[in-house]
Amino acid sequence: MMPERIRIGILSTAAIARRSVIPAILSLPEKFELTGIASRKLETAKSLAEDFHCRAFGSYVEILDRAYIDAVYIPLPNSLHYEWVKTALEKGIHVLVEKSLACTLSEVTELNKLAKDNQLSLIENFQFRFHSQFRFIKEQLDSGKIGELRYIRSSFEFPPFPDTTNIRYSKELGGGALLDAGAYPIKISQLLLGSDISIRASAIRYNTVHEVDMGGGALLKQNRGHVFSEISFGFDNYYQCSLEIFGSSGKISTNRIYTAPPGFNPVVTIETQGKPVESVELEQDNHFINMLDYFYRTMHEPGLREKEYIENIHQSRLIKEFKEYADEE
Repeated sequence: MMPERIRIGILSTAAIARRSVIPAILSLPEKFELTGIASRKLETAKSLAEDFHCRAFGSYVEILDRAYIDAVYIPLPNSLHYEWVKTALEKGIHVLVEKSLACTLSEVTELNKLAKDNQLSLIENFQFRFHSQFRFIKEQLDSGKIGELRYIRSSFEFPPFPDTTNIRYSKELGGGALLDAGAYPIKISQLLLGSDISIRASAIRYNTVHEVDMGGGALLKQNRGHVFSEISFGFDNYYQCSLEIFGSSGKISTNRIYTAPPGFNPVVTIETQGKPVESVELEQDNHFINMLDYFYRTMHEPGLREKEYIENIHQSRLIKEFKEYADEE
């Protein structure tokens, strides 16, 4: 039987864990107990564990023990996700893993089957979907505010990283813009159009020095409908974090859909035929806390876990289709 308070460990000392996820865990003491932080170097783990008053582990294997934890957060480089997600699931540990869940569809399918067979949560962390901004946009769309949904357009693009050794530039570590930035507009296309969609065209831009993709775009379309999604992403572009939803009688848009941080008031613009433009400033929210609250719920609700397995596999399928279409050029 699942305990009311979940013991959770952190696999890595990544910046997102330090800045965002660990503080969010500590803000939910009735649901989570931060048990420990693991690094391949014990001293590195100790420096962070001391800040957050938990135990340091000098290896990933050591922390993945049911004697210590019930759940784990994994913000490792993409190429390491499969190995450590699988190890955790085989030990009966619930997993929250940074996107992308793994590097291939076969790996993602295997991991979700393993999670399902062991009745474990496996959440791919797209925290934007738990922000009240996304909920508000969905409510406006579902209410018919802009009429019948016609198509969506989304971009997630940013300038080059100043650090040329950034893991996103490493082919060996599963770097590249598609698995990092491109995964976001693909995910939002699935959330708004449904999982029964496919890539109909795609283009990808490579960097010959780093041997990773630097950006691209795609057209996704419903298989049993006419609604489609246009997406773009990149590591070497003018910053964009946008979502536009076009309906038969209006449009909903925002420019911080994926990265609205705690303390930020998102602004959603609603344009409808023959009416003044509405600019709605929303309340501040912390999608990391909301995401962890959802992760906790999935441990107790089989229906939510099943929904995640399905979405995880469709997300990886779409990434695979993206690569296949782009490689045909």
